[in-house]
Amino acid sequence: MGASLLIATHNAGKVQEISALLAESPWQCAGLPDGTPDFPEDGATFAENACGKALFYAKYVGLPALADDSGLIIDALGGEPGIYSARYIDPGLTQAERSQCVLEKLASTPVEARTARFACHLALAVPGRLVHETIGTCEGRITGQAQGDGGFGYDPIFRPAGHTHTFAQIDRAAKAQLSHRGQAVRAMIDFLQTWDPSIGVS
Repeated sequence: MGASLLIATHNAGKVQEISALLAESPWQCAGLPDGTPDFPEDGATFAENACGKALFYAKYVGLPALADDSGLIIDALGGEPGIYSARYIDPGLTQAERSQCVLEKLASTPVEARTARFACHLALAVPGRLVHETIGTCEGRITGQAQGDGGFGYDPIFRPAGHTHTFAQIDRAAKAQLSHRGQAVRAMIDFLQTWDPSIGVS
């Protein structure tokens, strides 16, 4: 069994997705311990939030920590929800309600103008030091209505370019090949295959 790698998020969907992507790596994934505090995501970019989370949780738990910040960028909404994807409109809304708000905002926007992309910034840290960062993006469009009950977040309203189904309608393996997070994690795996935290940065 490999060394432990902390998946630094309270989002159960992300923990499951990242852990599955890392299944073939030499690392044993661990979730945040119960009672671990939230990290205040007050950065101006995905990169700032991801790096901040990785550093915070690596120090708090004392393990190498992998953190992502990701979100949906919709051109017709000027880039919204962007870094505010998880708390867009109102932090008290459910994700289904948040997605419905997006659809309502785009109600008069034609299909060809509903271009959007998911972006992911992934950061690896050990206590006190950032080690490596990767990114991934997935282009697509926002649908006219929610479709599918798989995935999480905005998956039911996002259809990746060149495909006829939303992220919520395709299985986990297919999504992993297409998604922004899958791209970022695969790039990180390339680094993790040879990285030894006991000797610092490879």
